[in-house]
Amino acid sequence: MRKKIPKKSSLIFFLISLSIVLSDQVVKFFIRNSMNIGDSIAVINNIFHITYVTNFGAGFGIMQGKTSLLIWFSIIVIGIILFYYDKIQEKKSLQIFSGLILGGTLSNLIDRLLFGFVIDFLDFRIWPVFNIGDSCVCIGAVFLMIYIIKKKN
Repeated sequence: MRKKIPKKSSLIFFLISLSIVLSDQVVKFFIRNSMNIGDSIAVINNIFHITYVTNFGAGFGIMQGKTSLLIWFSIIVIGIILFYYDKIQEKKSLQIFSGLILGGTLSNLIDRLLFGFVIDFLDFRIWPVFNIGDSCVCIGAVFLMIYIIKKKN
C-alpha cells in the first residue's frame, strides 16, 4: 500500500505551526538565560517592554495553578485539530487559522511540561504580559470563529 503524501498546500499548516513553536521557544530560551524573573527591558519606554514573568495559569492570568487541567486542555485542542486535519487542508484560510492555534498551543504546552508554567515576556503595560504562542492562539481562534460564523450565514 502506498503512503499518502500530504498536498503541497497543506505544508502551510505545518510551516506556520513549526515557525510559531520555534520562534516562541527560541525567544523564551534567550529570556530564561539572560534575564531574571521580574526583569523588564524598555523597548519603547512606558509603552512596550520585554518583561520576564512566569504564568501558572492560562491567558490573562485566569485559571492560576491549574497546570494539569491546562495540559489536558492543550492535548484535547491538539487532538481536535489533528482529528479535523483532512477538512483543514481543504482551505488555505483554515490551514492558517488552525496552524496559528496549533503552534501556540504546542509552544505553551512545551513550557507547562518542562517547567510547570508558561514563560511570558511581551509587555504592553496596559495588558497582561503574554508571549508569541498566546498571540497566535488568540488570533487564530478569532479568525476561525469569524470563518465559522460567515460559513453558517
